Amino acid sequence: MKHLFILFFTIFFALPTVAQDTINETIEHPTETTTYYFIRHAEKDRSDANNKNPNLIQEGILRAAKWSLVFDNVKFDAIYSTDYNRTKQTAQPTAEKNGLDITIYDPRNLYSEDFINNTKGKTVLVVGHSNTTPQFVNAVLGQEKYKSIDDNNNANLYIVTISSSGEISDTLLVIE
Repeated sequence: MKHLFILFFTIFFALPTVAQDTINETIEHPTETTTYYFIRHAEKDRSDANNKNPNLIQEGILRAAKWSLVFDNVKFDAIYSTDYNRTKQTAQPTAEKNGLDITIYDPRNLYSEDFINNTKGKTVLVVGHSNTTPQFVNAVLGQEKYKSIDDNNNANLYIVTISSSGEISDTLLVIE
C-alpha cells in the first residue's frame, strides 16, 4: 500500500511538471515561419537618362499606393529597401500603414547572415530592382529560378515562405 501511495504521489506531481516543461519548450521555441514578399520599385522618372536616383512618376506613386492595398491583410514585421528614391518611395505607403521604418539593404550583399537572422520567423517586404529582386529571390531559394524582370514590368510579386523545418515554397504573381 505504501508503494502504491508513493507511485500515485509521484505520478500526481510529476505529470504536471512534464506537461509544463513541454508547454515552456513550445513557448520558448515556437514554430517560426518566415515569409518574404519581394517587389520591384514602381514606375520611375525616365526623363533624364543621367539621373541615377530618379523619383517615382505619378503612375509609380499610384502603384506604390496600390501595393499597400494589395498588402492590406498582411502584417509586416519589417520592410527593406535599397537606398534609392524609387525603392523607398515604393515601400513608404506600406511602411506607414504598418507603422514601420524602412530598413536599407545593400543590393550587392543579398541574403546575408545578418538579414537571415534579423528576419527569421517574420513577415518581410523587400523592395528592389529589375535585376536585384529576382537575384534576391534566387538567393533565398538557393537556385537560379527567376531571370531579371523586364524593364517595363513593375507588377511582379514574389512570395517565398520558409517553414520552421526549412522547407521553401515560392510563388510569382503579377499584380497589375
